[in-house]
Amino acid sequence: MILFDNHLHLREDGRFLDAIKDFKKAGGTHFVLCQLPMTNLVIKEKSYESCYNKTLKMAEIIRSKIDVGVFVTVGPYPVDLLKLQEKFDRKIAIEIMKKGIDQAAVLCQEKKCIGIGEIGRPHFPVEKQLIDDSNEILLYGMQKAKDVDAPVILHTESTTPNQCKELVEMGKNAGLPANKIVKHYSPPLILKNENYGLMPSVLASEKNILAAIKKSTRFLMETDYIDDPRRPGAVLGPKTVPKRSLELIKKGLLSEKELYEIHKLNPEKTYGIELEP
Repeated sequence: MILFDNHLHLREDGRFLDAIKDFKKAGGTHFVLCQLPMTNLVIKEKSYESCYNKTLKMAEIIRSKIDVGVFVTVGPYPVDLLKLQEKFDRKIAIEIMKKGIDQAAVLCQEKKCIGIGEIGRPHFPVEKQLIDDSNEILLYGMQKAKDVDAPVILHTESTTPNQCKELVEMGKNAGLPANKIVKHYSPPLILKNENYGLMPSVLASEKNILAAIKKSTRFLMETDYIDDPRRPGAVLGPKTVPKRSLELIKKGLLSEKELYEIHKLNPEKTYGIELEP
């Protein structure tokens, strides 16, 4: 039985391997290691290369020590733009982030990563110029994702149907199909008239997942675990996706066929990967 966490962060100075041992012990089989924001390192080097290499190295360490499937996504974290603009100027900040997208696209082309992200916009109110700059970088990211036939993983403000429509339109302008747009930290906007065809990655709280499966199985499940020693278990702990899924089956609220669609078929279609037990 495949149990897939679509969005999880790790830190070398966090629980790291112990967190993934917990994930596996709870029944987890595969997960997406999404690059942790490393803003100070980006500022120091004016580049994302070291961030990406650190993330890929963590994935290699996990594969060598724990029998789980690890996939990697990398990209310039949207909130980095604020500090980059403070340290440099707008033009240099945008250039650094676009170069980061170029580097992420190369890693997707080389099959070292399965998507570009998380990219997008800050999740809190910012001035209009910053939104405009973020949208310019996001559109560029979608264009590069289209060029290498990879999805984008989006970090934005709170998700609404109107926002989904806007993001799908932006993807259309970039030539990127809606099903290659993954909305990280999504509420259960599962139906097409709610998400306009993008792929929602739903935060795996019981309330969210129960609401989602009442509508459809077309979604991914994630914890957005951040592996911060100061906030253990935030956003959700690494056991959550497998534990929640198995509990729902046990309660008769989710069938094995539905679980197969959510945890195997949806990730395979979205990322162009194969998931084996």
